[in-house]
Amino acid sequence: MSTPQLEILNAENQAPNQKGIQVTERAIQRIRVAMAKEGVSPTEGGLRLGITGGGCSGLSYNIRFDSQPRERDRIYQFGDVRVFVDPKSFIYLHGMILDYEETLMRQGFNFINPHSTKSCGCGSSFSA
Repeated sequence: MSTPQLEILNAENQAPNQKGIQVTERAIQRIRVAMAKEGVSPTEGGLRLGITGGGCSGLSYNIRFDSQPRERDRIYQFGDVRVFVDPKSFIYLHGMILDYEETLMRQGFNFINPHSTKSCGCGSSFSA
């Protein structure tokens, strides 16, 4: 059995205008806390960002932890935090910024996506 070919991208070496995935420092800190709470190993696992069909605007963001990357995933490294993106989701997510906000009105991850032409009020679905 051959080892999967993984594309590992170091976020610190990416220019801001490159079409990758960016994660703010606030989001990285929140991901670290959640990974520790869920028992996800930072050396093997990471945060999986994806897109699924559905939601009020046509496409929904999917965010969860995964114990390891899949064979064709793009892997983004932000210090000790890894983010996995499958090839189909990358079509809709490249150029996106993942942020975390904590206000009186809202607490959670915020997807700043340049491909979103229309989004719903909850911010968890969009049209491209």
